Amino acid sequence: MITIDNSQSDKTDISLGELLERAAETPDLPLVFLYDGKRVKPGYHVTEVKAGHFSALDCGAIPEAWSEIFVQLWDIEEGERTHMTAGKFSAIVRKVSEHVRLDGSAKLTFEVSDGVRPMQLFCANAPVPVDGSLHIALTPRPASCKPRDRWLAEKAATEASCCSSSASKCCG
Repeated sequence: MITIDNSQSDKTDISLGELLERAAETPDLPLVFLYDGKRVKPGYHVTEVKAGHFSALDCGAIPEAWSEIFVQLWDIEEGERTHMTAGKFSAIVRKVSEHVRLDGSAKLTFEVSDGVRPMQLFCANAPVPVDGSLHIALTPRPASCKPRDRWLAEKAATEASCCSSSASKCCG
């Protein structure tokens, strides 16, 4: 069985631990999520934080296992509320962690809906301070073929090692 190492993931797909580390650096900044070309409304709620431990068989008949944290955002307008602070978001996650084991290195997926449209799945880019708030761009989480992804990663690693500055010529 292949266990997926989330610690080496691309920084456009950060872990919960990375998000919480950045939030701890700026706990008083409003936390603004961006998706589908817009900002979440100031009244948004974190309606659920859940941990999943998955075992699967991919399309290459290879067993796999991974952990994933899901954060559900309800994108609504509610009264005079403002965007929650990074510290409040962290406090919500800490509260959940009192009852649910959360692996900080787990794959992080955001489920976002306005309560009318179907829920959409997103991965989170690294938080960026922008004009006095902490912005997190959410990118749609696409489907993938794990055997193909592994092959592409192996190919890229081989090319990187063959074509390094110390190599006299690039291998094919």
